Amino acid sequence: MSPMGWMAALSLAWIACAAQADPLVPDRDDQVIESLPATVVARNAVQSARRSPQAAVAQAREWLAQARRSGDPRPAGQAIAALEPWAARPQVSAEVVLMLATAEQFLHEFEPAAQRLQTLLAGDAAQPQAWLTLATLRRVQGRYADSDRACRQLLRLRAELYGRACLAENAALRGEADAARAELSRLLAQRLDTATQGWLLTTLAELEERSGRAVAAETAYRAALAADAEGYTRLAYADFLIAAGRRAEAREQLRSEPRSDAVLLRLALASTEAPAGQAAAAELRERFAQADQRPGAAAAHARERALFALQVDHNPAAALALARTNLTLQREPLDLLVFAQAARAVGQSTAIAEARRITEETGLHDHRIDLLF
Repeated sequence: MSPMGWMAALSLAWIACAAQADPLVPDRDDQVIESLPATVVARNAVQSARRSPQAAVAQAREWLAQARRSGDPRPAGQAIAALEPWAARPQVSAEVVLMLATAEQFLHEFEPAAQRLQTLLAGDAAQPQAWLTLATLRRVQGRYADSDRACRQLLRLRAELYGRACLAENAALRGEADAARAELSRLLAQRLDTATQGWLLTTLAELEERSGRAVAAETAYRAALAADAEGYTRLAYADFLIAAGRRAEAREQLRSEPRSDAVLLRLALASTEAPAGQAAAAELRERFAQADQRPGAAAAHARERALFALQVDHNPAAALALARTNLTLQREPLDLLVFAQAARAVGQSTAIAEARRITEETGLHDHRIDLLF
């Protein structure tokens, strides 16, 4: 019998047996009766997203959460594909636009996400979540004045805590550490949910680290993780520990984190000579090779590649080129720090002058970068 005939016969036999069997009644609400193949689950998810904009947003949220857990960008791409048909309609909901911009932000498509939010806000300025997301995007791009303008709209909409925290974070990046620290301390004195508390404490920890106050930074990092052990905070604290030479502690922080590119990079940096670090580096190299097959993927992850080239492959020239590419997309403190480190490692006066000029243009004040000039 051919394979197709065998499968057909097997299916008929199963149906016949099932028809004679007693119905299976689950004992608990969470009991698994049968696991559908991944292709069936994916097909059902796509069909669900086509039913309504609300269904598309709900499904996109699930895909984006999956992308964040796994570090795999493909579910975020699925989220965008599910939302785009609804976003193209004349009467697009704010919920669709916000979720689409969030997915684009995850994929480092910062400017398309910002433009999408600005279009939404031009028609309806009473969207605090859109203003907060826009403020974050402009901050990531190193456009602090534009971020300030979005932060102030939160105050106008009476989203007081978020507006004040938003402005304090920008002030801290510009070197106004004392004022920002005082503002964050006032906000933290309020009754807050754990997620908000963790966010504010992480902001404070990063402020203290850029100010060269290592003890205060570690205290804030630990408090942030105690409040809400969010993945971003763990990565930031792992960077802090690696910079301090405390690699074993950094590995412990990342032990239970999903093996995203960013986590693999830190594991490689924290275990350069150990088998675990070499395995993480090999896995990351394989991911980079796979990403090279997707248009634009290499530029979107140039920060990780620059750090890898600089600190794992010890190739400062490649690191400098990658860090320069990365700055066309994002200009957070870590992006400028890696660029300055690569410029210093290359040892070219022109590269060092370029790093200084870009840092000054951005307006960033960072003790770690200052030490390199």
